[in-house]
Amino acid sequence: MGLTGLAGRLAAARADALVGREPERKVLDRMLSGAADAPLVAYVHGPGGIGKSSLLRYAGRQAELAGRGVVHIDARFLDVDPRRLEEAAALACSEPGTVLLLDTFERCQPLEPWLRDTFLLRLAEDALVVVASRVAPDVEWSLDPGWAQLFAELAVRPLDAAQSDALLAARGVPAEQRSPFIAFAGGSPLALSLAASLPAAAPGAPWEPTGDVLTTLVERLVGDLPSAAHRRALEVVAQAYVTREPLLRAVLGDEDTATVFSWLRQLPYVEATPEGLHPHDAVRATLEADLRWRDPERYDDVRARVSTAGLQAVRGASEDDAPLRVAEWMFLFRDQDGMDDLHDWQAHPHVEDAPLRPADVPEVLRMAEEAEGRESAATVAYWVRRRPEAFRVHRYAGSSAPVAFMAILRLEAPLPEDRAGDPVIAALWDHVEATAPLREGEHLGVRRFAMQPGWHQRPSPLMDLMSRRAIADEMRARGRALTFTVFEDTDRWKGYLAKAGMLEVTAVDVGGRVQHLFGRDWRRQSVDQWVEDRARAVAVPVAGETGSPSAAGSDDERGGDLPRAAFEEGVLEALRTWRAPREFATSVLLHSRLVPRGSADPVADLRGAITTALDALQVDPAGVKAHDALTATYIAASRTHKAAARRLGVPYGTYRRHLTLAKERLIEQLLRQAATAPVPSPPRSSPEG
Repeated sequence: MGLTGLAGRLAAARADALVGREPERKVLDRMLSGAADAPLVAYVHGPGGIGKSSLLRYAGRQAELAGRGVVHIDARFLDVDPRRLEEAAALACSEPGTVLLLDTFERCQPLEPWLRDTFLLRLAEDALVVVASRVAPDVEWSLDPGWAQLFAELAVRPLDAAQSDALLAARGVPAEQRSPFIAFAGGSPLALSLAASLPAAAPGAPWEPTGDVLTTLVERLVGDLPSAAHRRALEVVAQAYVTREPLLRAVLGDEDTATVFSWLRQLPYVEATPEGLHPHDAVRATLEADLRWRDPERYDDVRARVSTAGLQAVRGASEDDAPLRVAEWMFLFRDQDGMDDLHDWQAHPHVEDAPLRPADVPEVLRMAEEAEGRESAATVAYWVRRRPEAFRVHRYAGSSAPVAFMAILRLEAPLPEDRAGDPVIAALWDHVEATAPLREGEHLGVRRFAMQPGWHQRPSPLMDLMSRRAIADEMRARGRALTFTVFEDTDRWKGYLAKAGMLEVTAVDVGGRVQHLFGRDWRRQSVDQWVEDRARAVAVPVAGETGSPSAAGSDDERGGDLPRAAFEEGVLEALRTWRAPREFATSVLLHSRLVPRGSADPVADLRGAITTALDALQVDPAGVKAHDALTATYIAASRTHKAAARRLGVPYGTYRRHLTLAKERLIEQLLRQAATAPVPSPPRSSPEG
C-alpha cells in the first residue's frame, strides 16, 4: 500500500517533478514490471546534485503503485557497518518482491564486494535493488558472468538545454527568465531547482549571476522565512551533521520545535533521512557562512549549543552507538585541526570494534610484538591479565581475525605491580604525583595502546575508530580527573593533540622505542566546559592577516624547551585562568624559559613574564588595541566577549578581529622573551639519568 497523507503527497510530487532521465526510467520500469530479461540490480552513479536521489524516489513511488514493498536506506547513517545495513534491510530479505533503495552508497563504498558477494544473495524472491552512489561501480559486476546478466549500470549525466528548460517550466519559472539559469546551472538539477525557488524577477529584468551563484541563491532563500524561529532552526541544521527533533529542542529551547521540524523536512534542500534532517552540502556551507558573517556571537552560541547537545547524545547512547554519536559531534570540527588529512575512510575497508575475547589474546600479543617489539608485547600481556575489560579489538567486516587493538585503562592508585609491569605507567604516576595528585574519589584514564601492525599509528579507519572510542570514554566517564594517551609517532600527532588540549608531559624508552605521554587535567576545565569552549574557538579569517607560524621551527621559534603548539596552548590557558592563580601551578609554561630554573616562586615569575609581554605590546596603535582587547577580556575578566566589546566601545566583529590578532602578538612576544632568556645549564647527573 502506498503512503498516504503529507508523506504520500510529497513523494508523488517529487516523482512527478522528475524531468528527463528517460533511459534510466525505462530500465527501472522494466525491472519493476518483472520482465524476464530485466536486471535485478541497478547501480545509479554521478556527481552530487545530479539527480540520483530523484531517480531512487521515482523507483520507490513506482514500486508502491505496483503494490511492492519499499525499503529506503541512506548509507550516510550506516557508519560503514554491514550489521546496520542488514538490520535496516531486513524486510527485503523476508518479503518477496520488495524493492531495496540504497542511497548515498559512496559513504560505505568499501562494503561493495560484501554487498555483491554476500548480502544480495540473501534477498527474498523477486526482490529488486537500486543503488545510488557518487562513485562508479567496480569492474567485478561486469566481469562476473552471473552478475553481468543481472546488473545494470546507470551513469547519470547533466540535463541538456531542453530538459533544463522543462525542469524550470515545471517549477513555474517564466520562459523569459530561464536562459540565464540554464547557462549557469550546467545541467545540474540541484542548481536549477535552487534557481527556480527564487522569487520571480520584475518583467523585462534579466537575471545576472554574480559572485558565488549558489551562495546568492541560498541567501535569498534563507532571507524569506516564516519567522525568526524558522531562521534559527536553519542555523542548527547548518551546524549539525544530522538534525533530530531533540537536538532542535535542546538548541531552540521553548520554540515550537515540532512545527518547525515538520517545516524543515519539506524544504527542497533538506533531505529527511531515517537518522534525521541532512542539508545539501553546498546549502549547509552557505547557511553557515551567512550566519558567521551576519551575527558572529549567534554563530558561536549555536555551535556551542549543538556541541553540548552532541555531548549529551554520546552520554545517552549505547556502548555500540557511542562512537557513532562521537563522529556526529566531531563533524562540528571538520574544518579544523587538519581532520581531513587524519581521517580518510574512503581508502580502507570497514572496521568494527568489540571487547577482547580469550581467543583473541595470542593474536593480540603477536600484533604487539610485530608493531612495537618484545618489551611492549610483555607490557600488553601484563594488562591483558590485569585489566582484560580495558581492551577493544578491531576486525574487518566479515572476519573474526583481529587486525588491531587498543586499551583504555582506568587507574585509581599507583600500585607497585603496575609500576613494575609497565614503565610508561610508572612514569605517568611519577608525573601525576609530582604535579597533580589524585584526590579522594578521582581516577585517571589512559589510552595505553593503539596498535595496527603494518600501519602502526598512521591515520586510518582503525585509528579513527580508536579516537572515537577514546573520546566517547572521556565524555561518559564519571570522576575522571586526568586523561593521558600514549603515542610513539609523536611527530605526526603532537600538533593535532595539542589543539585538542593534550600536551606532552613525558617520554619513556621501552625496548629502544620512545613512547610519548600526552595528558590533560579535567579539574582545570571540565568535559562539559571543554565541549562548549571548543565549539566557540573558531578562528575567523580576516583579510590581510596571516595565521600563526608553523609548529615546526628553530629553538628561537619555540617556547624554550616546549614545542610551539604546546607553548601556544599554554599561553591561551594562562589567559583563560588568569583570575585563578592556583591553576598556574600545573601550567605547561612553567617548563619553558619564561621561568628561570630554580625559581623560588615559579607561578609569580610566570605571571610576571606574561604581564611584561602584555605591556610590551603597546609599541604602536595596533599593539595598544591588542593590549586593550586582552586586558578587557581576560585580565579585567568581562563576563562575556560581547561585554568586553562594549567595554572597548567597538562592534563585536571588530573586537573579535582585535582579540585574534592580540593573542598572536602576545604569543610572539612571549616567544621572543623565552628565546632571549638565558639557557639554563644542564643539571648534574643523577640516578634517574
